[in-house]
Amino acid sequence: MERFEELTAQISSALWGWPMIILLLGTHLFLTIRLRFPQAKIFTAIRLSVTKDDNASGDVSQFGALATSLAATIGTGNIVGVATAVAFGGPGAVLWCWLTGVFGIATKYAEGLLAIKYRVQTENGEMLGGPMYALERGLKMKWLAVLFCVFTAIAAFGIGNTVQANSISMLLNESWGISTYVTGGILCLLLALVILFGLKGISKVCSTLVPFMAAFYIVGCIIILWLNAAYLKDTVVLIFNSAFTPQAAGGGFMGTTVMMAARFGIARGLFSNESGLGSAPIVAAAARTRNPVRQALVSSTGTFWDTVVICALTGLVLVSSIIAYPEIDHTQGGALTKMAFGKIPYIGPAILSVGILTFAFSTILGWSYYGEKAMEYLGGKKWIIYYRIAYIAAAFVGSVMNLTVVWNIADSMNALMAIPNLIALLLLSGVAVRETRKYLWSGRLNDDEF
Repeated sequence: MERFEELTAQISSALWGWPMIILLLGTHLFLTIRLRFPQAKIFTAIRLSVTKDDNASGDVSQFGALATSLAATIGTGNIVGVATAVAFGGPGAVLWCWLTGVFGIATKYAEGLLAIKYRVQTENGEMLGGPMYALERGLKMKWLAVLFCVFTAIAAFGIGNTVQANSISMLLNESWGISTYVTGGILCLLLALVILFGLKGISKVCSTLVPFMAAFYIVGCIIILWLNAAYLKDTVVLIFNSAFTPQAAGGGFMGTTVMMAARFGIARGLFSNESGLGSAPIVAAAARTRNPVRQALVSSTGTFWDTVVICALTGLVLVSSIIAYPEIDHTQGGALTKMAFGKIPYIGPAILSVGILTFAFSTILGWSYYGEKAMEYLGGKKWIIYYRIAYIAAAFVGSVMNLTVVWNIADSMNALMAIPNLIALLLLSGVAVRETRKYLWSGRLNDDEF
């Protein structure tokens, strides 16, 4: 078993090495330039995300689709993942993580656009879309679409389900002594009550849960930054300097190089916001929207909120806390996060616990939809109910097991998902440019698709 664990770790490390990071970040930069910096339209995008296109075709509102994708995207990686980047890459990793989110907005924009452009409508009026349909209909590469769906269906059980369930059960067990079996049973019941109602049930819960959990966590971060106000200037200076110059050990930090800061910051940023992974466009395709560009803009706000806002706040909290309390051990991401939030009198640990619980639970909900749509593409609608049952049961397994191997396999599946999606994004970038010119650059954003 140990050898298998080591093997899966090596495969995961290889897939998420520099070639993948360069491919993803290169795609972000390429699409940013080719689409004329869609990041500049972020405030328009935010406005559209809360605007209803009631007469447009689709299954859920644009906000409902965004909330579902954010539910899957905003997870424990926003908290512990950033702490891990800081622990191994130093404070400069925060800036690299943030820059990855800024440029990733363009990729998320292109993903949302292609999802609407190539979506299909079933006999019962349901909208289906995502990278598999862009690959099949746009590039005539059905074989690659099938591979994407296989990787997605498997990845959903791992990074989207069991490892999140494990985070929930371990937290409740360590904090309040609740049995992992009890947590697993309750979690299965809650998931069943939501997932068995399909996208509309998931969307409704996520539309309520996501704004609450994000606001709750952001308020906690702001409180810590207020407590550490005297160190904020030094924090910002250190983050910028560390991103571009080697840092000697001292001041509570280990020595780091520019390559280490970039490696861990970029990797955590990419993994956190999922831009280029191909997951978010699956639910974006179900949105009610007048034209592909409107939903593309709405989709792009997911990366903005996830990385540009939440991950940045987490990074500032962690680095300022290390400066303020240099005696603490910051080499373990989880311990570092607990320390930072523990400085909030009385309610700090509760804010962190609620953040992790809600982030993890919402991720399970969001990824359940991704996985079942991938399974539907592979085997038809008749397989969805079986997939849902298996998915709910997997949450119990994740709650009571050690999941090191599952983590490694899930990481590998995520990387393998990204490759077909990036092929579609790069080869169909001309389509994204034409649609953007038709609606955005020509000032016809409010027009129906023509």
